[in-house]
Amino acid sequence: MDSPLFGPKVRRALAVWRFLGLVLLGALIGGVAALAAVCFVNAVVWLNDLLLISPRGRMMAADPGLVVLATLLVPTLGGLVVGQLHRGLPDGRPHTPADAIAAVQTRRGRLPARAGGLSALSALVSLGAGASVGQYGPLVHLGATLGSQAARLLRLGRSEDNITIACGVAAAIAAAFNAPLAGIVFAHEVVLRHYALRAFAPVAAAAIVGHVLATQWLAQGALFHIADPAVPRPWEFALFLVLGGLGALVAGAYMHAILGMGRLAQRLPLPVGLRPALAGALLGLTALWVPDILGMGQETLRFATLAGAYGGGELLLVLGLKLAATALCLGLGFAGGVFSPALVIGTLFGALAGTLVMGLGGAQETFIFYAVCGMVAVTAPVIGAPLTTLLIVFELTGSYALTTAALASVTLASPLAAQLFGRSLFDIQLAKRGLDLSAGRGRAVLQEARLAELISQDAVTLAPETPLERAISRLGRAGHGEAYRVDDEGRYRGCVTLAELEARREAGTARTLADCPEAPRPVLGPQASLWEAMHRLQQVTGEAIAVVDDEERFLGVAYESSIARAFLHHSDALRREEHGAG
Repeated sequence: MDSPLFGPKVRRALAVWRFLGLVLLGALIGGVAALAAVCFVNAVVWLNDLLLISPRGRMMAADPGLVVLATLLVPTLGGLVVGQLHRGLPDGRPHTPADAIAAVQTRRGRLPARAGGLSALSALVSLGAGASVGQYGPLVHLGATLGSQAARLLRLGRSEDNITIACGVAAAIAAAFNAPLAGIVFAHEVVLRHYALRAFAPVAAAAIVGHVLATQWLAQGALFHIADPAVPRPWEFALFLVLGGLGALVAGAYMHAILGMGRLAQRLPLPVGLRPALAGALLGLTALWVPDILGMGQETLRFATLAGAYGGGELLLVLGLKLAATALCLGLGFAGGVFSPALVIGTLFGALAGTLVMGLGGAQETFIFYAVCGMVAVTAPVIGAPLTTLLIVFELTGSYALTTAALASVTLASPLAAQLFGRSLFDIQLAKRGLDLSAGRGRAVLQEARLAELISQDAVTLAPETPLERAISRLGRAGHGEAYRVDDEGRYRGCVTLAELEARREAGTARTLADCPEAPRPVLGPQASLWEAMHRLQQVTGEAIAVVDDEERFLGVAYESSIARAFLHHSDALRREEHGAG
């Protein structure tokens, strides 16, 4: 074998084996995540029946008084349990898909197992007790946590960690929706936000294994079944487009209701651990009047797709109360997702539009199109995944005509909502935590990188009373063009340049550093981001930025060259990861 070719050939062979190993790992993660997802879903169904939350459990109850008592007490007691569970979480809140997105987009590290486990348990209690929250958000985070733990166990790098997180997410979606294509696209569209070939194969393997386990071995049923619908008339596509625009406004109202209730909860004179119980009590009282708002609302969703199952007034009432109940539960601390309620709210909204069209002479045969278009028009903006939402429709219904109609609604809904409110509720939540993803992943990574990693002690520090000649001599010996004035207590007192000192010496206008004017220069703290440092460099004409703590003590300097190298390093790591070379 020719030795010059031996090295590259071996490296290529190792790269192939490493890639195949990653695909196998993705399949294993998919199996575990699918099992966890199906067990979670079945546990929720069992609890809903046992605790008289589900319509089936309520109908089979022998004593109507017991149903009333359960409606009032179960959500309240569930809220008490959830409040206690959250005391064991690092941030005092359940972790959501937003946390998985942040971990991947910033490349900052792995998802903690304890937070993932407690968040899943809290969501299970919330859903089992009838809280108006979704199950798919907790399943996404649970799958992401399982994928992250696999990467930690095998001591994989950050790029592989991101891929294994996406594998867990894809498997959870594939198992929960019976939609492997939607799982693959969701992982790339929402979590990874790139379509690198190196990530595609492991994610696809995870979704396929998850789908097979959920549908073949565990007999996991579909979300709902729709018979072959009639073909809508051409003019109805214009209505589907309008429905998309209105659905974006409903999605915006839904997202802002959740965020607004969260802000209101912080001002309540009530301990954090008791807030979910308050939400449960209010939910139970309202559910005595309209029980459709309890739980995920899958039965409500199924009925809303049937023409005539609800009247127009009933649809409007349930829609408004379901939106308010979801905002109440999530805002006051119940754990759960936003996807399932968005599906219900969107379907009710579409069914209301279909009912109005039928009242104006529209055909009953195309009612299902309005329900589905409303569903995607609200859901796609909330989760920021128009392609995933369309694929869910196609994989659940098998109808090309329904998917095409849904495409018309998404065409206007997603871009309009993105302009008015933000790409998704997850992105809005992250922005409120200080992580802005609107400018892309590169900015997010730079915002997470801290200046503390770049601090250098290779700088000339002088006391303000240092004589001018001695200061010039010190700078000459050190080979630096600027010095940093630091007093006896270690506090930063400004920067002076060698050129300015020499000019003052020639003019005879200064004897010590205290007599010299400070060179205008920004300073940064050690926890400042690399993104902020890059922007501050535009204001710097010297060689470095001084780094000081909260009490203005001088910690060192961050050189312009070090900041530039760190920027190039992070940019190159993203490029290699997103183009399959990292």
